[in-house]
Formats: sequence, structure tokens, C-alpha cells
Amino acid sequence: VQLQASGGGLVQTGESLRLSCKASGIVFSMYDMNWYRQPPGKEREWVAGITSGGSAHYVDAVKGRFTVSRDNVRRMTYLQMDRLKPEETAVYYCNAQRSGADFWGRGTQVTVSS
Repeated sequence: VQLQASGGGLVQTGESLRLSCKASGIVFSMYDMNWYRQPPGKEREWVAGITSGGSAHYVDAVKGRFTVSRDNVRRMTYLQMDRLKPEETAVYYCNAQRSGADFWGRGTQVTVSS
């Protein structure tokens, strides 16, 4: 199983980034897909997720600014992040979950300068 996150980078406050996650080795359409982030010196936190059925959910702090989506044909999940804030500087991780299974990618760095 491999989850490869990409799309991170350095942006200024208020700018946007789109993260992508490519999955292999799983029946992608059967998994709920999540995005987590870990700011420097802090615990990893859940940011957004999209169920196997396509229902999207967000932590309150990103509602209205972030959009999670998936493409089951391409085995990809995306996180569109708009109006980014400096406190959202973190390593962002892609996660695949279903009952009895939990897989993680290596993460992509997002840095938001003030």
C-alpha cells in the first residue's frame, strides 16, 4: 500500500494550495480518505475527510476555506486549501481508512508565510 501526497509548498497568507494524494495497493473506492496535519511541535490533527460514498467533512477551523474531493477512477484524493493562514503551516498527511485498515502516506510540507 502506498499513499503519495504532493502539492505542498511555500505560500503567503491568503493564498491557495491544492494537495493531491495518489493511492495504490488498495481498493480505493472502498476507503474513506482523510487529510491530517501536524504543525511544528504539535500533535497531528484531523483536517478533512471524504467517505467512500463521497460525503465530505471538515474540522471547524477550515470550513468554508478547504474542500476535499476524490476521483475513484484515478485513485486520487485532493485538498483544495484557500485563504491559508500562517498557523496552518504543517506537514499534511493523506490517510486511508476502512474497518480494520488504516494507511498513511509520508506527508507534504505546507508553509504559510505572514
